[in-house]
Amino acid sequence: MTQTSNRFFDEVARLMNDAAGVATGVKREFDTLFRTQAERWLRDLDLVKREEFEAVKDMAQLAREENEALKVRIAALEAKLGQGNSPPGPGQPAPGQPAPGQPSWTG
Repeated sequence: MTQTSNRFFDEVARLMNDAAGVATGVKREFDTLFRTQAERWLRDLDLVKREEFEAVKDMAQLAREENEALKVRIAALEAKLGQGNSPPGPGQPAPGQPAPGQPSWTG
């Protein structure tokens, strides 16, 4: 009877060990399947990666700063042009008029 009990417990222990191995394999398969499906959903949503977003954000900030610097330069040039209010010399166009031989963009 002692030997029968030991064999029974050995079989139960082996069965439990096999069940644990199967459960681990099923969990691994489920994780892989879930990860694959989640990646597919995210790809279909056309989401932007964080790194790409940050790069475009930095580029936009630089463009804004350059735009502001150019506005200041344009204002300075316009002010400089506005200071020379003397009448135009011979062959010089009047302010706001195209130079001789240049097309008029006003109309």
